[in-house]
Formats: sequence, C-alpha cells, structure tokens
Amino acid sequence: VPEFNAGAMENAGCVTIRDEYVFTSQASHYKYERRADTILHELAHMWFGDLVTMQWWDDLWLNESFATWSAAISQAEETQYDTAWVTFANVEKAWAYQQDQLPTTHPISTDASDIETVEQNFDGITYAKGASVLKQLQAYVGRENFFAGVRRHFQEHQWSNATFGDLLRHLEEASGRDLSFWAQQWLKTSGVNTLGVALETDESGTITQAHLTQRGDTLRTHRVAVGVYALQGEKVVRTERIEMDIDGASTEVPELIGRKQADIDFVLTNDDDLTYCLIELDAGSLEFLLENIEKFEDPMARTLCWSTAWEMTRAGSMRARDFVALVARGAAAETELAVLERILSQAAMAQSTYADPEWAKEDTQLADALLEGARSDNTARSIVFTQALAGIKLHDASRTFFQELLKTSSDARLRWKALTALIADGSLADVTGPEAAGAAMTAVAEELKRDNTATGYQASLKALAAVNTEDNKRAVWDEIVAGELGNRDLESKLAGLTFVGADELLPSAEFFDVAEKIWSAQSNEIALTTVTGLFPRWDVSQETLDRADEFLSRDLAGGLRRAVTEQRDRLARALRNRAVDRG
Repeated sequence: VPEFNAGAMENAGCVTIRDEYVFTSQASHYKYERRADTILHELAHMWFGDLVTMQWWDDLWLNESFATWSAAISQAEETQYDTAWVTFANVEKAWAYQQDQLPTTHPISTDASDIETVEQNFDGITYAKGASVLKQLQAYVGRENFFAGVRRHFQEHQWSNATFGDLLRHLEEASGRDLSFWAQQWLKTSGVNTLGVALETDESGTITQAHLTQRGDTLRTHRVAVGVYALQGEKVVRTERIEMDIDGASTEVPELIGRKQADIDFVLTNDDDLTYCLIELDAGSLEFLLENIEKFEDPMARTLCWSTAWEMTRAGSMRARDFVALVARGAAAETELAVLERILSQAAMAQSTYADPEWAKEDTQLADALLEGARSDNTARSIVFTQALAGIKLHDASRTFFQELLKTSSDARLRWKALTALIADGSLADVTGPEAAGAAMTAVAEELKRDNTATGYQASLKALAAVNTEDNKRAVWDEIVAGELGNRDLESKLAGLTFVGADELLPSAEFFDVAEKIWSAQSNEIALTTVTGLFPRWDVSQETLDRADEFLSRDLAGGLRRAVTEQRDRLARALRNRAVDRG
C-alpha cells in the first residue's frame, strides 16, 4: 500500500504492508531481516489483536508487545534470521531505553483517556519495552508454562475482548506463581533499572563479597543471568553462567566468593539479555571491554557490550569520541549485520551530535573505517558500510569513492545514496551557488530515468532537498510548513532538508513561530512527523533550549507539548554530552 503511515496493518484476512518492503535493488541485511520481522509481527496479530482483542486502549501494549515478542522468537527459531534476539537486544531495546529515559516516559499499561494520547503511545514503551518485559516474564515463569497460559487465554476469549488481567490469571494458573506483584512492578511504573555486580576483595585479591546491585526509582523483580568471561587466546569466551532471581537493591552472588579477581576478566550482568535493564560495569570489566570488544565470541554477549557502551555515551559517562574510536576499531569484526548497521549509525550520531564540534570536524577515523568497509569484497557488508559513509561529512577519499561508484555501480539504492551525499557536499560538479543547484537537478533527472520507481522518486526528492544553498533550504522549509505534502514526500524532503552540511543554512528560532499552526492544521501523523523533523536539533545551544522552554510555557495541545518536550530533552542531552566530550 503506497503512502501507508505504518510499516503494516494486521487487518484479519488482509494484512496491508507499505510498498517500500518491495525492494527494487539489493537492500542491507537488516532491511531483509526487518521485512521478515514485520510479516511475522502482523501474523502474530491474528491471535493477539484479532482472535482476542483488547477491551480498551490501555492494553494497547499487549497487542503490540506480544506481536513484537512473537516475531523475534519466531525469527530466531524458525527462519534464517536465527540471531533475531541479538538484533532485538541492540535495536528494539535501544529504542525502549531511549524512550524510557525521556521526561514523557509512561508505564507500559497506561492512560488511554483520549485518541491523541493513544496515537502517541505507539512508541518504544508500548512495542519494545513491553516485548522485553514479556521475554522477562517467560524467563520468570518458564517457557512451557508461559505458552500454556497463553493457549488458555486464546481458548477462553477467542472471538471476543479481554484484558491483561485475564492473561495474567491464565499464566498464574499454568505456572502456579503469584504474578500480581510482577504486574504492578513492570506494567504500572515507568523507568529502567540499572544492574551491576559489586565485588570486594581482600589483600590477596580474593573476592570476599559479591553482590548484584539494582538502582532505579522502582526496584523490581528480575530473572537475570550473570556471565563470567575470560580471554582465551584471541577469543573472549564465557566460563560460567549464574542464573538467579533478584528483587531488591542488593542480592548476594555466592558463586563468585572465594575466586581470585585476577582470574575473572569480565563480568556481564544481564547475560543472555533475559531482563530489561541498563548494565553497569565494574572498572576492570569496562577497561577489558574497551580493549577486547571485537574478541567476544558470542554475538549476544558482544552486542550487550556494544549496547552498554552506547548507553554510557548517551549518559555522558563515556566520551563520544571514545565511542567513535571503539566502533572505528571494532566494527570490522562485527559478524551480525543488523548490529553492525546500528552501531555505525550510533557512531555517526556520537560524532555529529554528542562530540565536541571542533574535534568532530577534524577527526577522520570513522570516515576512514567506513570507507575501508565500503571497499569490502563482501557485498552484504559493503552495503552497510557504504550507506553509513554516505550519511556523514565527506572527506577527499570518500568523495572520490562516491564519484567512482556513480560511474561503475548499477545498484539503484547505492547510486541514490552516493548522489545525495555528493550533492550535499557540493562536490557533484565543479560549480557553486545557483549553478550547483542546476547541476544537481540535471543529475537527479538523469538518475530518475535509470530508476523510475516509487522508491526512486522518493530518493530524488531527498536528493534535491539536500542541495546546500540558502535559497533551496528556504524553499523546502516553506513547502514543508505549508502542509500540502503527503506522508512519503514529507519524510523524504525532511531527510534532505536536514542532511549533512545544512546546519548553518537552517532556521532555528522560526520553528517556535510555526509549530502551533502546523499542529492545528494537520492530521496527527503528518503534524507529529513535521514538528519532530523541523525542531532545531541541529542548533545545539543554550539559546535553543531557552526558546524551547519559553515555547513550553505556553498553553499547548497535549500532543504538541509531548513532541517538543521530547525533542528539547534530546537537545539538552546533546549539549551536556558535548561538554563531557570537551572535558
């Protein structure tokens, strides 16, 4: 279905899927994996959503969380994408952790008093955190008990409506465990816990105290595994796994007492990713991770290391430039292509948004690593690195690479990425100003003759909007604000408007003059996309924060307030992290 808002919709007997999933050229591995995930997600809705339907929107999470969890377990156990849980740990959970740390976070099971609230709750909490919690619940009650309870739920409520309370009752009957406290802890409260292992040693280096610690506004019951890892030759392998239940601020781990700390290279708190939490590493484990991340043999352990490093970067406890260096060094060894795509994107964000701009402007280690990967003989890996390289500021070698790609490649998707990068960089032709815009229009028209498809057309809109001249940016901005664009055209032009190199050409203060008009004049979907896309996140400054605060002091529609509050929080995080990186 062209112009479809969502990825797909689970209409009973007629699932509709957005047309971008019909690829017109070779896509990245993650795109194929995501397409399979979407198909399985909608199939799962035939049970949760269609066979048994939620009674009211406060149980929206149950439909979406169950479908997200079902798609991951189905992919992992019954398709070629057998490391789907690794992707889940790095992609879905990153979405959930980011959403759960915003000031607008909400419980999984939350208020649904009006449609605007419901529409904005199709978010990382409802999908990804909820699915993480279902995975945790399965680990807590046991796999077979979990499935048995779900089957009872379907049998009793088929062709009718039900609540999460009904499902919880069936799970309690199947497992024999009281889950009322679990529902209160996990579904009715917000925020994410931080788990870590605290060790104390005597003078000989023998561990005398070992506790698994938990921090957060609400201390929860977790089923968690602690992994002990060691460097053996050129590989980091797990030597022991300790699975346990915790429910307080500190739980003893007796299995570690009496060991020599020198014999333990690395302790992974949430081994196998059983629970939903942030991971806190002890000083020795953190140092080991930074020096050996590419040597972790198990992809799940490795992706949890990547995730921990990223969350530390977002929190300001790791400098952005150190995360960039970690990815630049370790990306070549990452075997999971979905994870690789995500960490390259995170490294690009760390450099452009969280790092000191003066350092970021001069440092080329990320660009060099991406270029090396783009030149790989492995096509699947080359695609991932090439598309990442096309999304950052070009340097001499990457300019030459993309100019050569346009001469030699027949891959439509990569050609559009190369063309857009060169247009934004101003290196498509040896001209500037209005002549550069004319050269871009000519090149885009020629490319459209080669790729006259729906995706090709959208790529052309992005490429033209990426022309970095003041006149072009003003024209695209005004067109977006006018509100006459459809879903896909709007997304494409927003992506081009804010493409690399546009920062100094884009208005900042003007957003706060037009946001209310945009919100009142457009449908919720279009308004949310526009407000989120035009918020001046490119102007990382106290002045922009002050303007956002002044704007939020007005009497605003609830949905607009939430959207701007979230963007304001992301901008404040960027400002803080730049100060950390400079320090």
